[in-house]
Amino acid sequence: MTDPLLPAWSEPFANPGHALRRPLRVRGITREWAWGGATGSGVRVGIIDSGLENDHPDLHGRVVENVAVEIGADGPIVVADEPRDLVGHATACGAIIVGMAPDVELVSIRVLGGDLRGKGTAFAAGLDWAIENGIRVCNLSLSSKSEALFPVFHELVDDAYFRSVALTSAANNVPGPSYPSLFSSVFSVAAHAEPDPFRFYYNPAPPVEFGAWGVDVPIAWREGRHTVATGNSFAAPHVAGLVALILSKHPGLAPFEVKAILASVADNPGRRHPWRTRGAGRPASVEAGPESDEPREARQGTASG
Repeated sequence: MTDPLLPAWSEPFANPGHALRRPLRVRGITREWAWGGATGSGVRVGIIDSGLENDHPDLHGRVVENVAVEIGADGPIVVADEPRDLVGHATACGAIIVGMAPDVELVSIRVLGGDLRGKGTAFAAGLDWAIENGIRVCNLSLSSKSEALFPVFHELVDDAYFRSVALTSAANNVPGPSYPSLFSSVFSVAAHAEPDPFRFYYNPAPPVEFGAWGVDVPIAWREGRHTVATGNSFAAPHVAGLVALILSKHPGLAPFEVKAILASVADNPGRRHPWRTRGAGRPASVEAGPESDEPREARQGTASG
């Protein structure tokens, strides 16, 4: 029964007890504490993108579901999808995550077409489906510039936050506002050029808060191939991999706690962190061979209004 003397939403805090008791309190944070020994086991990661090529060797059979968003007469609907990647972009992101957290489960949520573009409404519907289905981490290496969809994405990322769904969102590769990467509750990510998947920075002057490897990254591509590409798209899944490792080891953490952990153990510029991958999954072996005819510069996915 609600106490009429309390302000709205205050009742859970009136008599703190079992409901607010936490199995874990964050203190003495180190990388070893944060994810040492973790493999991503027990964490499901949604790749909202161009579809996953399930049998790509760099995905190691970790894809458990493939869906796609179709725009029908009554609006967007989510349907079962074939195990395919129309571009290669999603498979690249998924393989980066599996390389860091080899025991994650991947869910492919295809919202982009073969030109790496899609409708903003499809993007929003795919994100809504992921949140409703309890996917713990979502990688969003795409964005929308639509001002009309600003309130839609704002509501979705708030819903994700309150349901403890962590959203890693790549900042747009070109200047200008795009969403949801500029919302404060997401793990907004841009690229740095240091070739180390476990080297990342925290930016004390957001909106983009984290920097991860995104320049000349060896990546998986469609039809079992590999290439080398640059973009914030490939920085975001490095952070998603770290988030998956942390949640694998500490499954009760809320997104803001995971953010605080990442900020606490981020690298200091100019210093090599003595602890990189000990106790965690190492990156998958990826070779960019001359047989690849894909461009070195890969675009970020775009969802229009």
